[in-house]
Amino acid sequence: MYYKKAIIAIADGLGDRPNPLLNGLTPLQKAFTPNLDKLAAQGICGMVDLLAPGIPVGTDMGHLILFGGNPSDYPGRGPIEAYGIDMDVQEGDVILRCNLATVDQQGVVIDRRAGRISESTEELARSISGMKLGNDVTAYFRPATEHRAVLILRGSDLSDKITDSDPKEPHQNKRYLEVTPTDNTPSAQNTARLLNEFLVKSHAILDAHPTNLRRTAQGKLAANFVLTRGAGNFKKIASTPQRQGFRGCCIAGETTVLGVAKLTGFDIKTDVRFTANLNTDFALKAEMALKAIEQNDLVFVHIKATDLAGHDNLPFEKIEAIECYDRMVGAILDQLPEYTYFALVADHSTPCEVQEHTGEPVPVAIYGKDIRRDHVLTYDEIACAEGSLKRLTGTCFINTIFDYMGYSHKQGS
Repeated sequence: MYYKKAIIAIADGLGDRPNPLLNGLTPLQKAFTPNLDKLAAQGICGMVDLLAPGIPVGTDMGHLILFGGNPSDYPGRGPIEAYGIDMDVQEGDVILRCNLATVDQQGVVIDRRAGRISESTEELARSISGMKLGNDVTAYFRPATEHRAVLILRGSDLSDKITDSDPKEPHQNKRYLEVTPTDNTPSAQNTARLLNEFLVKSHAILDAHPTNLRRTAQGKLAANFVLTRGAGNFKKIASTPQRQGFRGCCIAGETTVLGVAKLTGFDIKTDVRFTANLNTDFALKAEMALKAIEQNDLVFVHIKATDLAGHDNLPFEKIEAIECYDRMVGAILDQLPEYTYFALVADHSTPCEVQEHTGEPVPVAIYGKDIRRDHVLTYDEIACAEGSLKRLTGTCFINTIFDYMGYSHKQGS
């Protein structure tokens, strides 16, 4: 049996809808993308529904599928984020994904991301981490990328069967949500009560924190509240590289993606210069991907800036992010090792006007010397729909990559 290698470039939230500011084109159609188009024209294209048509997925679920995981193994956003920042996790912990946010004195959410705060978050986190709740529960809080953070509740009689306090889009400018149990067990009721206690106590501490007083004086939004969502427990998932029989690596700067990669058995490589924004070091990501493929069989390289521009309704910034992505892809393509496939994919659509994930499929392209070429000439949401891959689920897409590499397991005799 022959074996080949593959690099997969993921543009987070790449898919979009026709935008009136772009004369009815999507940001991907409007962007100058000679390298993406070259891969599409010399490869095979299609569209991917990560889970199923019309079903939006989060970054966590989208990457779980792309990394070869089973959607039924999804452990919750909290555990994934904890994996991504190497936070100590113990059996019985309830783990939550959090946002440092801005609320007014009535608890109305002014900004779910506190102006995408990116400085002094460690100081804010230390002020509320270690808080005692009830008789024997301790809250541990650590920052992740920008406004993102992780909260662990550790103690007895806890359950992850609780609701989110984050109102999410498009419900900003409404009061944060009281946490309630989702079943009638005493442990779920206890956990909801303790988490609501944490939200109130941490707000009082953060609101008076010197960092936030300084931010307010500078005209910036105070990161004075913790919005929670995605409660889950520690859960071990089978390693995709071990199951398929290859070595795998993921290069990213966003902690959610790093967490899913670790959870599914991939080695991770990151750098402080990977900011998840437009100022991330795209050239370094290309360099690291080429270096990583020397020692691995499958390498994922991820960018986040496309998704953030969609969430912030910035179509021109999304175009800029796509063009940076294109240059990164070009740098990899220029030095792509022989017998290595190169694929383009996204984890979901984030249309600028919607400012949230939607269920539209995302364009994909697979390039390689022995790929059956179709007639698609450009890489975008409309052109790729005419490709020979047609419309795939995310699991079918990654299985197709495994098959091209030679690591598919034959069914039957």
